Amino acid sequence: MRFFKIIFWTIWRIWFFLMMGIIMIGMGPILFVTSLKEEWYPYFFFFARIWGKGTLLLSGLYYRIERETKLEKGKSYMFVANHTSISDIMLMLAVVKNPFVFVGKIELAKIPIFGYFYKRTCILVDRSNSKSRMGVFERAQKRLNSGLSICIFPEGGVPSDETIVLDEFKDGAFRLAIEHQIAIVPITFADNKKRLSYTFFSGGPGIMRAKVHQSIPTVGKTLSDKKEIKDETRTVIYHQLLKFNA
Repeated sequence: MRFFKIIFWTIWRIWFFLMMGIIMIGMGPILFVTSLKEEWYPYFFFFARIWGKGTLLLSGLYYRIERETKLEKGKSYMFVANHTSISDIMLMLAVVKNPFVFVGKIELAKIPIFGYFYKRTCILVDRSNSKSRMGVFERAQKRLNSGLSICIFPEGGVPSDETIVLDEFKDGAFRLAIEHQIAIVPITFADNKKRLSYTFFSGGPGIMRAKVHQSIPTVGKTLSDKKEIKDETRTVIYHQLLKFNA
């Protein structure tokens, strides 16, 4: 039985990455053109959403979204979610319509094809380099000033121990949100680890549930409130994960 599962997992994983690459290659010319100028980013984002949703759906990953808050068009937000899978990127694109820029680890830029567009359009950070970490704030501020939103996975990476429900949060997202007085929107991904974790021989097609929680305002808050807001955000996501798992 284990032998047949391994065959299925191998075929399905290859299929997922094929869909990810084929759709991106097919959309390559328009993604390339819309990534040439920062002011064209909303157009790039529109087509990136098609890529993200297409990759999920053609891989048999069907998302179900519950929303507690209605996002205002043209308003900047800080989107934060738990991070357990490469599919988190696609699901975030499917869930959020407001154009946002990912802040992500520099290692993903090495992925063929995907890495090219990731490097051109996202804010990359080398977490082992303090200068790189500080540079993120300057680049993120520029994007926020142009009216875009920011998306950060505040755990700072995917925990190697998959038994961890939710790792501790880093400060960056909450510092940026407070400095720009923009609302934080917590989002909980329920099934991404189950469907497509970083363990190769695991997962499979099925439903991926997501919940967009009530936004957490930062207007009037200062950096001295950072820990309180960070803990509040983590508590919202953590409790929702426990509900989903139950």
